[in-house]
Amino acid sequence: MAQSEKYRVVQRVLIGTLVANFVVAASKLGVGVLTSSLAMVADGIHSLFDGLSNVIGLVSSRLAAQPPDEDHPYGHRRIETFASLLIGGLLLLTAWEIVQSSIARLVQDARPEIGPLNFIVMGVSLLISLVVSSYEGHMGQRLNSELLLADAEHTRSDVWVSSTVILGLIAVALGLNWMDVVAALIVVGMIGLAAWRIVTRSAAILVDRVALDAQQVATTVNQVAGVEGVSRIRSRGPTDDIHLDVDVHLPSAMTTEQSSAIAKEIRSRLRGKFSGLQDIQVHIVPGESIGEQTPYTLTARAEAFALGLAVHEIVATTTEKGRYALRMHVEVPADHSLGAAHALVTQLEERLKASLRELDWVVTHIEPAPDQLDQPIHDQNAYRMAERALELATELYPDRDWHDLDIRLEADGGYAISLHCCLDAQVSVQDAHHFADEVATQIRAALPDIHAVVIHTEPPEHR
Repeated sequence: MAQSEKYRVVQRVLIGTLVANFVVAASKLGVGVLTSSLAMVADGIHSLFDGLSNVIGLVSSRLAAQPPDEDHPYGHRRIETFASLLIGGLLLLTAWEIVQSSIARLVQDARPEIGPLNFIVMGVSLLISLVVSSYEGHMGQRLNSELLLADAEHTRSDVWVSSTVILGLIAVALGLNWMDVVAALIVVGMIGLAAWRIVTRSAAILVDRVALDAQQVATTVNQVAGVEGVSRIRSRGPTDDIHLDVDVHLPSAMTTEQSSAIAKEIRSRLRGKFSGLQDIQVHIVPGESIGEQTPYTLTARAEAFALGLAVHEIVATTTEKGRYALRMHVEVPADHSLGAAHALVTQLEERLKASLRELDWVVTHIEPAPDQLDQPIHDQNAYRMAERALELATELYPDRDWHDLDIRLEADGGYAISLHCCLDAQVSVQDAHHFADEVATQIRAALPDIHAVVIHTEPPEHR
């Protein structure tokens, strides 16, 4: 549910509660004053403050629904939290007023006049409080509204307060006049407890108490591939408006694009794990070490990118010295001379040896980088050549379900084809690659005008 719609629903609930609270308050106060029942007057004051808290809630929820602005970049949700704190303060004020009235009653030794009207008003009030608190609590849970939950707890205290008052009225009717004061003081205790819960919860949010368990957040983040660790986790805010900051350690050789992709995945995992996340800030911290602890593919791509180059088909092999060597294809701008291209690639090799301490040597294959997108073609000869390539693949492996043939014109004037085939799902990626490479080699050998062949292997169930 959108925030604007949520606040409209919250306001409708509060308006209904407001009407109910004022009706109940007027009834209790009127009958309480008429019959000199301190407990009923105290309960009426309590209900009156319930109505006033609803007014505060209506105003604050409208203000809190405003979007972030220049002066409030995190939004206006703290207004709602402050309003909840104010509700708790009103409860404490109510409790103090009742204590003062109780002391005065003990001094005056006044006798209340209890009759059927007292019990009728209190019984109806009790029923209304039960319905209102249940409905408000349900909507608060459904909307994840801190304000509705706080106000529901406030209204729920009316149920216990009214029950206590009814018991006090029964005792007074039986001749125990002092029970009216006792009932009023019990009301004070219940109000104080409700106020304490609301105040402590609201204060915890205002002072930025931790909103999420840091260990659970770290566990979720560490499950994302490429993450080396988490060094700092900070969270704050109410349950439906949590702001989270997390420092994530990634290999130092990762490019900006790779880091951004991992940060996006981290946010997705966190939103799937925790509800109420409004904003997630992922701060990338480069790893402190490089070399054997850094994936060589990341280092090769990062160093190549720094020189304006691209690399692919990176393969590492172990040397006789127990170290390793790298073989890779390096894409150099097609308009470079061989000398200029060789100088760039030599620079890349030197950077790799400096970064990867266990690297013995590098073998590079220079090839032109594509300077434009492959173009679609409308040449019948090219289509026939593509069909011949499909026939060759089918002759080599007739049971591989060859499909999705495509041919494109490359920037160098040659052709590139792609086609799909099915392999058993249990075949390793390495074996699938060797299979595709074998078929591609056969097609290129038979059809020299085809410069590139891409074989997509997939399980039969994904066909």
